[in-house]
Amino acid sequence: MQKRDVLKLVLGKGMALAVIDTAIGLVAAQALTRLMSSLLFEETPTDWLTFVIASAVFPAWRYSLVEKRKETMRNNRIIFWLSVMSLVLLTVLAANSQTRKPKSKVEPPFRGPNTREGASQAQKSSKVLREIMGTPDQGIPKDLLDKAECVMVVPQVLKVGFIVGGQRGRGVASCRTRYGWSAPAYFEMKGGSIGFQIGGQATDFVLLFMNESGMKNLLSDRFEMGGEGSVAAGPVGRTTTASTDAKMDAQILSYSRSKGLFAGVSLKGSVISPDESDMEGTYGNGVTATTILAANKKRAPAEVQVFPNTLAQYSSRTAN
Repeated sequence: MQKRDVLKLVLGKGMALAVIDTAIGLVAAQALTRLMSSLLFEETPTDWLTFVIASAVFPAWRYSLVEKRKETMRNNRIIFWLSVMSLVLLTVLAANSQTRKPKSKVEPPFRGPNTREGASQAQKSSKVLREIMGTPDQGIPKDLLDKAECVMVVPQVLKVGFIVGGQRGRGVASCRTRYGWSAPAYFEMKGGSIGFQIGGQATDFVLLFMNESGMKNLLSDRFEMGGEGSVAAGPVGRTTTASTDAKMDAQILSYSRSKGLFAGVSLKGSVISPDESDMEGTYGNGVTATTILAANKKRAPAEVQVFPNTLAQYSSRTAN
């Protein structure tokens, strides 16, 4: 047998062994990585680089079992280098497939034709929140704010009337997301109330939406306080106490701050719905409050991000 024939035979068998061993290694890698997926530290069981590393184990083990007799040493070296070359090839292919993976889609920012009103509402609402939280003994308890899923501030709600009155105001809301507080969405609050009221007064409201049911009400097109959404006056002070436990079942907790003479403020019967004008001006046509309250605040125009940024100063918990 000529030298060329011997080399051809060795190369053929070597390549066959390398291919078979690598294939077996890949199958073993699939089974092993699925079994140990919980230990793969942010790698998935089908990750190519994990496959390459795991699939190299079987060829290396096979090679360690090859007899190292003197007359077969040369053949063993050839098989070894062929296995190494196949491993290098797989590594290159794996790296190439990683670089060709499409990058995670960067969500585009929202920006409407006129953000002036939206920015003004965000500034007013942030100012109200800072002033209320700036007096801990008379503000919203920190532990209660940390439990809220969404927060709405409606500054300067105007009530007019004696005994029977009407109210209307515009405000801003933000909900927790995995990124932090969401981009701010715009709402209006209006409706009638019956109670002891004196003159035309402006009142600031802060609403805490405490659970998923309360948040679903906020995400609906329209909901009535005390109807679809159960509401209770929220406790004030540094922390909540056992005396406020009865209020913890409420979907919404409300806080008010009057700028003038006012008594018997009631939110029952008030209707909250998205403010289409401010939403369109800030974010553009067709963008809904549901979309915005699930969006990263960075997608909002910079001038309206003041509201979620202010919320983050007092409660930084992200969504579960």
